[in-house]
Amino acid sequence: MLTQEVKELVNKGEMLPLMEEFYTIQGEGYHTGTAAYFIRVGGCDVGCHWCDVKESWNADLHPPTHVENIVDNARKYADTVVVTGGEPLTWDMSALTSKLKESGMRIHIETSGAYELSGEWDWITLSPKKTKLPTQSVYDKADELKVIVYNKHDFTFAEEQAQKVNPDAILFLQPEWSRREEMTPLIVEYVMNNPKWRISLQTHKYLNIP
Repeated sequence: MLTQEVKELVNKGEMLPLMEEFYTIQGEGYHTGTAAYFIRVGGCDVGCHWCDVKESWNADLHPPTHVENIVDNARKYADTVVVTGGEPLTWDMSALTSKLKESGMRIHIETSGAYELSGEWDWITLSPKKTKLPTQSVYDKADELKVIVYNKHDFTFAEEQAQKVNPDAILFLQPEWSRREEMTPLIVEYVMNNPKWRISLQTHKYLNIP
């Protein structure tokens, strides 16, 4: 049972439910192949049925951790940090990103955009979900739009989302891992016919790394 003091610190973003943190290679999107320190924050109510980290959904399962401790660990490994989840924007990211910036870190976020943008980011990856669409604040600031393709209707969804992001956002289509054999050829054909899009793959899974 969390004390009232801890609950207040979590609500302020001065502590966060930390699921895991690890140094690895970015496997998806624009920065594929680059080294980064990942901070995975617990808590998500978006509820994608094909989510591969469903254990992140319940924030209560992950210990509230002071952002100073998270930043101390991150600075040992890399100058680029990726904050992911769960859905990190469930929480106020201002304290975490402020501390990371003070340490000279470059900060990326991977988000469904379901909540208002908080924190200061160098790169915003928006991966929208049909169950809870992004807020306008994230559409406006997204550096890349990454749509997961599970079935053919997701191409229509992708085009709808591309109309909502800012014109500078880089557009990616990524096959959902369990459906990659069926969907990858369709994505290849789609991108060749619609070259404003690029293909993203979960290369970390091919490399068998986190």
